[in-house]
Amino acid sequence: MLRRAADALSWVLHPFFLPLYLVVVLLTCTPYAHYPGSMKFYLAWVILLYGMLLPALCLGLLRAWGRVSDWRVDRRRERMWPLIVGTVCYLLCALTLAKFPSAVFLRKFMVAAACCEAMCLVVSFYWKISLHLTAMGAAVALMTVMNFVDPGCAVGPMIAAVLCAGALASARLYLGCHNGWQVAAGFCSGFAVAVLALLFA
Repeated sequence: MLRRAADALSWVLHPFFLPLYLVVVLLTCTPYAHYPGSMKFYLAWVILLYGMLLPALCLGLLRAWGRVSDWRVDRRRERMWPLIVGTVCYLLCALTLAKFPSAVFLRKFMVAAACCEAMCLVVSFYWKISLHLTAMGAAVALMTVMNFVDPGCAVGPMIAAVLCAGALASARLYLGCHNGWQVAAGFCSGFAVAVLALLFA
């Protein structure tokens, strides 16, 4: 029972799905909620296309070609191509969003996501870091920075992100996918890289 719950949580909070959750939060609980409907639709489409659909399509192709053996990409040596694809897709998303000066925060977060993917790519050559917790660390960083920029605008989502990160860390440890150092390193590095990118990108 616990193993099923941990596995389900790992899928629900998979890095592929985080762009979807973040789009919902950003376009409903932040100043972006005041954008016209057409603008919100366009921003959501761009983020989901580059952050979710294209990486999933490329992962499917890599699996069909035998480059990866599982959708979860838990094997360290199989992570290289998916991480390269993710880095490129997030950079392309940032370039697309650069056309809209008012969406500068979204562009910065796409740069932050690309930096996190690139960081995981470099680390994966030598060590297995938790991609799930790296993504959650970046998500918590986004909510934290947003609350500093506009106090109170996303307190609920920030608390939810922290709780989800804790639950996900427990699930990954319970499943034996990572040890404590890999989980902690993933969250802390994802948080730090995302904060730096959001502040200076």
